[in-house]
Amino acid sequence: MMPAQRLQGCRSLHINEDNGRFLLLAVLIIVYLLCGAAVFSAIERPSELRAHGRWNRTLLNFSDTFNISVQDLSSFLKEYEAAIAAGVRVDALRPRWDFTGAFYFVGTVVSTIGFGMTTPVTIAGKIFLIFYGLLGCAATILFFNLFLERIITLLAVVMKAVRLRRLRTSGLLPPGICQDFAASTLPGWKPSVYHVMLILGLSAIVISCCASAMYTPVEGWAYLDSLYFCFVTFSTIGFGDLVSSQNAAYGYQGLYRLANFIFILTGVCCIYSLFNVISIVIKQVLNWMLGKMSCLCCQRCSKANAFLGRRNAIRPGSRLRRGRFGRTPDSDGPCDSDTEGRRLSGEMISMRDLTGSNKISLAIMQKQLSESANGYPRTVCGSSRQNGFSGGVGALGIMNNRLAETSDSR
Repeated sequence: MMPAQRLQGCRSLHINEDNGRFLLLAVLIIVYLLCGAAVFSAIERPSELRAHGRWNRTLLNFSDTFNISVQDLSSFLKEYEAAIAAGVRVDALRPRWDFTGAFYFVGTVVSTIGFGMTTPVTIAGKIFLIFYGLLGCAATILFFNLFLERIITLLAVVMKAVRLRRLRTSGLLPPGICQDFAASTLPGWKPSVYHVMLILGLSAIVISCCASAMYTPVEGWAYLDSLYFCFVTFSTIGFGDLVSSQNAAYGYQGLYRLANFIFILTGVCCIYSLFNVISIVIKQVLNWMLGKMSCLCCQRCSKANAFLGRRNAIRPGSRLRRGRFGRTPDSDGPCDSDTEGRRLSGEMISMRDLTGSNKISLAIMQKQLSESANGYPRTVCGSSRQNGFSGGVGALGIMNNRLAETSDSR
């Protein structure tokens, strides 16, 4: 490939940084899904095949023992599956659609957990669920975002106080200075995303361990199954294979259901905040990968630019080809003898590029004037743009400029 063609290819492949980050994340998620599918298939597929074999043997033995055809037995089992979907179980369970059961159901709806053990079966219930979930899920996500904003603010205040205490104990800060002046000595300090992630991770582990210690004796689960239930519930995955507070009666039933509600609420809020902080770390990794990829592309483009610059350069001592009236073919005015032998360091800018850059600058200026006139000028700092954290939507917008890695001063 010729250098000019390579340079033109580099210019055509240049995409916006946000779009590049989005495409790279999409590719990585697809690769992550493929790897996860391969691992789970290798782990769970043999157990599934053994379960199918055991069930087929049990079905045939039951059919031979009680002289029932396999077709009639399969029809009976289908009816029982429909009864299970309606909430009928062999074991004694709590009513699904009394007020407390319905309250548990709407809690799983608006929190997007969705265990699936209770579902509406009537047409009116399904239609009402669509509109109820639309408003309820939006309000709950807003609640989670506001919780995230306050927990990061609280952690920032606590960590800043700890830092000031360490400075005072180390002798770097005199003990007689008041708290307000001491806080003003760290005007640009913000907590690191790694410290916040560590605190939220430890909090999630403590909440999960305490909740599992409650679920194990009350529900009769193994402790590892209780931890598994806590992660599935707190992360709002909600498979529904294990669901708490479903038996008809418990010892200290009111206290247990209150503790179950508190554990699920705090766990979901903590895991939601942890996931959003981890997304900042993932975004940093994406920025690093994009930086490496752009460096490789820039190296190729710089080589092409260097080749074209050497080819188009005017070397000292070289004579310019003059026209009929003593002017160079590309000049508009008389030729200056002092600039005849001047060496050009690169490719000369064309009139099309100059006009295009002026149009872009004019468009940016018009946008800034319009935003200023409407009362909401938008300023984007160059440092935050280099970090890749300028602005954001939702939780990313809340964490913008609140952590050291997303700060404008970084």
